[in-house]
This record gives sequence, structure tokens and C-alpha cells, in this order.
Amino acid sequence: MGWEAEIFSLLDDLEQQAESLYDADRAPEIADRSRTEYQQVTLAARLMASIDRDVTLHVSGVGPLSGRLDRVANGWCLLASPAGDWIIPLPALAAIDGAADRAVPEIAWSPLSRLGLGSALRHLADAGERCVLHRLDRVRHDGPLRRIGGDFVEVAEGDPPRITLVSFATLAAVQSRDV
Repeated sequence: MGWEAEIFSLLDDLEQQAESLYDADRAPEIADRSRTEYQQVTLAARLMASIDRDVTLHVSGVGPLSGRLDRVANGWCLLASPAGDWIIPLPALAAIDGAADRAVPEIAWSPLSRLGLGSALRHLADAGERCVLHRLDRVRHDGPLRRIGGDFVEVAEGDPPRITLVSFATLAAVQSRDV
């Protein structure tokens, strides 16, 4: 090996050492940036990446519900299970097992995913389906949904039917009775 090759070899070795030292110095900064960026990830974004997966949702006032995550939208999700379909407001979720490791940012969601809880409940009311509304305090309301307000739902309970207003803020889950 000639002196030119030795010099180039030495320079390559020094450059590799410098890159290694630079990478070692930047590793903590990169880890910190990663933690900072991850704080922007929402529960809904993780759920969106979990559509079509079998999950267990631990719902306040209801308990664990297992099934296939069918839909995630603005403030709620739809779980298909052997016990029927469940519309669950996201604030009622205490924990989730089986979620995907990744997330889908809200900007990548379809326009239909931007529909709120009221839209999902209006669909049930229009279909005339009998439902069970589970509240966070474990109280249940059983009957068809009538009208959907801005922050409440009307359910017709009993015979003769009496209308009960249930606040969205108290809803843990809505279970379809047509199984």
C-alpha cells in the first residue's frame, strides 16, 4: 500500500470516528425529540390504527368489552362483539388491550371519521333500534332512541313509553339490542 492509500485510509478512519462521536452526542437529543413528538399522539390516533383488530376495551361503568374495532370517529368508536355492537364515547375508555403499535394522525382520517357521537346515535334512532344506554354510574336505560340533541339523547323506556333524557357526558356506552 502506497503512502497516498495510507493517508486516505487514515482520513476515512478519522471521519468514521468523528461520525460515531457525533451520533453518540446526538442520541440523547434524538431520544428527547422522540418523547416530545410522541406527546402529540392521541388515543384516537392509536385506535384509528387499530381498526379491524380484535381488542378489549375497558369501559368505565361497563367493564371490559372484547370484539373487533370497526370504526373510530370524532370522540367515539364502534366495537362489534358477540353481545352486539357498542358505540363507546372515547372519554369512557379507561384502558385498551390489543391496540396497534402505530397511530394514524387525524389529518389522514376520512371525512366520515370527523362525525361526532350525535351522528352515530341519530343513525340508531333513524333505524328504530332498541338500545341499552349504559351510564358511567352503571345505571342503564333500555329502549329505542327517539331524538338526538346537541349534547343529549332521548330514550323511550317502559310501557307506556316515558321519555328519558340522557346527557352525552354521562354515557359510557350504547349497546345495540338487535343481535
